[in-house]
Amino acid sequence: MDLTSALILAGLGAFHGLNPAMGWLFAVALGLQERSRAAVLRALPPIVLGHAGSVLVTLALVSAARLAAPPKVISLGVAALVCGFGVWRIVRRRHPRWVGMKVTRWQLAGWSFLMATAHGAGLMVLPITLRGGHGAATLASQSLLATAIHTLAMFSTITILAVLVYERLGVAVLRKAWFNLDFAWAVALIGAGAFAAFS
Repeated sequence: MDLTSALILAGLGAFHGLNPAMGWLFAVALGLQERSRAAVLRALPPIVLGHAGSVLVTLALVSAARLAAPPKVISLGVAALVCGFGVWRIVRRRHPRWVGMKVTRWQLAGWSFLMATAHGAGLMVLPITLRGGHGAATLASQSLLATAIHTLAMFSTITILAVLVYERLGVAVLRKAWFNLDFAWAVALIGAGAFAAFS
């Protein structure tokens, strides 16, 4: 993987981490409920684990398909999937809601997995990983490296935001400085799909 691809993956991870729906807001809420910064920090590893799991599962499924089908077919299929998912995210903006504020770490990881999957976290990194080589070992190492870079950037971002909002800004900042990151993410998915189709 070249430096440009790594920087794009890190940028996507940071951008995904900015979205309150990806977990930092949940971590802050848990911290406020328990009146503890430690509760905020305890919530972050399961959130990151679920996010990384979603990305890795997506990359693993596409890697398996790449071993069984011609690269161009996979590229066009991924392009259609990513663009279609972006359009779906614009049309349907509701989030899955099945968990309350009393959660175990495994429930929090499961929630994060669902949220990351619903937002297409793994789909977003596909156009970058498709540019790499072939072969089972190469695809596996590319998937692991892409997941690690994306997740590390996402983890850094949500940690900074969660602590900053908990310690300094408070959740009221969302009412004053809100930008629709879900819409921006959906548009970015469509752009990534187009990139995959024409690259």
